[in-house]
Amino acid sequence: MDKKIIIGIVVIVLLGLAYYLISSIFIVKEINEDLPPLDTGAREIYAQGNFVPSAHDVVGIVKLLRESGRGDYLRFEDFETVNGPDLYIYLATDTTADDFVSLGKIKATKGNVNYAIPAGTDLAKYDTVLVWCKQFRVLFSYADLE
Repeated sequence: MDKKIIIGIVVIVLLGLAYYLISSIFIVKEINEDLPPLDTGAREIYAQGNFVPSAHDVVGIVKLLRESGRGDYLRFEDFETVNGPDLYIYLATDTTADDFVSLGKIKATKGNVNYAIPAGTDLAKYDTVLVWCKQFRVLFSYADLE
């Protein structure tokens, strides 16, 4: 193969990789979910905390809400962070993400968002909320629930 073709292929691959890694940072996905309607019973704030930056800046509050008859869920309020290539929300025992319950991919990088907590999750054990980049094993931010 010609040396120019090889260099061209390498440049295209590197540009594609750079776009994949960097472009998501500039994408803001905003959602403003309402609180789920109450069927019966009551809703209580079981615990809450403020997001703390780690690898990236963040603002917002997380509330652990308990509803009789429906279950538990996390509510992010006035939340804002930068995006990343593979962000997940974890309930964890600490900030290392060695022992956690995944609540799924991040729904939004800005706004008010609800995340259902799987039934049977030990909320006394899993008391730290992580915004975690799974691909690079990087803690974006966290909140301790108190």
